[in-house]
Amino acid sequence: MPRPSEGAPAALAADREAALRLVPLTAAEQQRLLIYQDMLLRWQRMLNLVSASTLPHLWTRHIADSAQLRDLAPSALRWADLGSGGGFPGMVLAILLADKAGAEMHLIERDKRKAAFLQSVSRETGAAAIVRADAIEAVLPGLTQIEIVTARAIAPLDQLIGWSMPLLQQGATGLFLKGRKVQQEIEAVAAHDLDLSTLPSRTDPSGRIVSVRYKGGAIR
Repeated sequence: MPRPSEGAPAALAADREAALRLVPLTAAEQQRLLIYQDMLLRWQRMLNLVSASTLPHLWTRHIADSAQLRDLAPSALRWADLGSGGGFPGMVLAILLADKAGAEMHLIERDKRKAAFLQSVSRETGAAAIVRADAIEAVLPGLTQIEIVTARAIAPLDQLIGWSMPLLQQGATGLFLKGRKVQQEIEAVAAHDLDLSTLPSRTDPSGRIVSVRYKGGAIR
């Protein structure tokens, strides 16, 4: 496995230490995520993978924010991530699942260039990732036995639920990272056949994780 480049900027290194206090990771997990970090910084020059203003806080703002979802479903093996973009939360979770037998994270990203980035990261880190370079609506109907569906910063909650409904009705749980307007988004969800709850974010005092389950029981 390639070694991450040496000499990361001091601010980024300090941010990594802060992130690890929020979401502890093993040495092997950190090594893989450092490879991811270095690749993201290189590809960022060509693609807008994350907001440039957040790069000094890459670990707390993006990596730890994503990694915290693993502890909410520690036994889950089959995951799907909607609109993966630069890989948050999907690629981070796929890296954390790298050594777990039978684990699969389906990363759905219609932008072919971003999908190519995710495929490169998967190869270099050994992540448990399957990159789907297509629209969410085209991919989800073909997925089965998904346990957890995730998303971050791609659409309002009602749209995420609409996309995810085929998986939710099969028994999957939605774990969606949301910001300070989460209550407004929850109020906009009209479905009465869903069980919605919120959990605090470890990395953002104003952030919330929305857990969504289908109350009607799995439709097989």
